[in-house]
Amino acid sequence: MPKMKPHKGLTKRVKITGKGKIVRFKAGRRHLMSVKPGDKRRRMRRPAVVADSEVRKIKVLLGIG
Repeated sequence: MPKMKPHKGLTKRVKITGKGKIVRFKAGRRHLMSVKPGDKRRRMRRPAVVADSEVRKIKVLLGIG
């Protein structure tokens, strides 16, 4: 029986923390940063924890759930 392979695109975009939370990086940072306010730019630097409603889907795609 073949095994499910992990979604390679997703493995490059998320990280699993030591406690098992899934962390992602925020969108909108690629270009046009000079027109965005500084507080928004600083907020976008920090990674975000994935919402609970998405965790199950992501774990299935990663092959860990």
